[in-house]
Amino acid sequence: MRIGIDCRTILNPGRGEQAGIGHYTYYLVKSLLKLDRKNEYVLFFDSRMDRDKAQEFEQSKVKVKFFPFSQYRRFLPVGYSHLLITGFLMRERLDLFHAPATSLPLTYRGKAVVTVHDLAIYKHPKLFPGHQFLSTRLVVPRSIKRAKRIIAVSEATKRDVRQLFRVAEKRIQVIYEGFVRERAAKGVVNVREKYGLMHPYLSFVGTIEPRKNLPNLIKGFASVANLPSMKKVDLILAGAPGWKYGDVIKAIKDAKLGSRVRYLGYLPHHDKLQLIEQSLAFVFPSLYEGFGLPVLEAMSLGTPVITSRVSALPEIAGTAAVFVNPHKFKEIGQAIAKVVGGSTLRKKLIAEGQRRSAMFTWDATARETLRVYREVGEKRKI
Repeated sequence: MRIGIDCRTILNPGRGEQAGIGHYTYYLVKSLLKLDRKNEYVLFFDSRMDRDKAQEFEQSKVKVKFFPFSQYRRFLPVGYSHLLITGFLMRERLDLFHAPATSLPLTYRGKAVVTVHDLAIYKHPKLFPGHQFLSTRLVVPRSIKRAKRIIAVSEATKRDVRQLFRVAEKRIQVIYEGFVRERAAKGVVNVREKYGLMHPYLSFVGTIEPRKNLPNLIKGFASVANLPSMKKVDLILAGAPGWKYGDVIKAIKDAKLGSRVRYLGYLPHHDKLQLIEQSLAFVFPSLYEGFGLPVLEAMSLGTPVITSRVSALPEIAGTAAVFVNPHKFKEIGQAIAKVVGGSTLRKKLIAEGQRRSAMFTWDATARETLRVYREVGEKRKI
């Protein structure tokens, strides 16, 4: 088979593609190329990727292609994203095209697989800015309708796809994302010294946006901050500022806890890992997640996790986390106090978390994805 993969959103920190779908695309492609020596792959990039960096993917059965004129995509968004790209794809005579970011060109009629990561914008539209009409009302629904097979990254996402788009169950395959286990680098930087972290602390890492529910985390922390076991514990937030991040800054001021609640901004990767690894607990009270990679990351680092009892988070964390109703800040606070004050519970969460995180591998993700490619590309009934 000749398999095309849209790599425009691949992990590329130098150009801003740092996590999420970029992470998924990068590790899936690397794992597929390592696993599959039979099929031919065509990887499609645009001007966001440096040509020199794209060379890391080149092999005897791999071709790297750059969409032409992509530097002009902001001037001709529909013409470029749909008409021009369709023509370019058709020239490559693909047996199958995989869109890891859910979106197929509107005019593309070839066999396709799409991955659905997250339908939060449909489930909770008020948590997002309102300028994504073309994508949410046209591109994504049509892509899901036209794809021969849909990969959902969790059972929760599969349920959402079926509910929102009335897709037959046989067209959807749940394939969990993989996970790369990393340890925080030793001797490179000491985050406590670098960021002035003088006390034991709880951590949150993620984009600072409404979906992450940080005002409720801050209020929950404030509700237990003066308990005897909590008086020398701080709350540290880190991540890139997103939409309405000013609401979180206001919540920090309203808590009136001074430097006990701090926002550090976006952290370099190894600083982030060390911040999580050295925290008393990782608190992730998100209102919706299609998968929940930050939870796995914290678990693998040996940090107890407190997270929400919603969407895919219980499915991914299993028995390795303390779960809360994210809408009830007092429940978040009670969970924090319980984990901070419970050494036996902390040990249990650490052991369970490391066991659970080891179950998610990119090798398994690639094998199951390749099976989907074969079913679609070799014209089996699906």
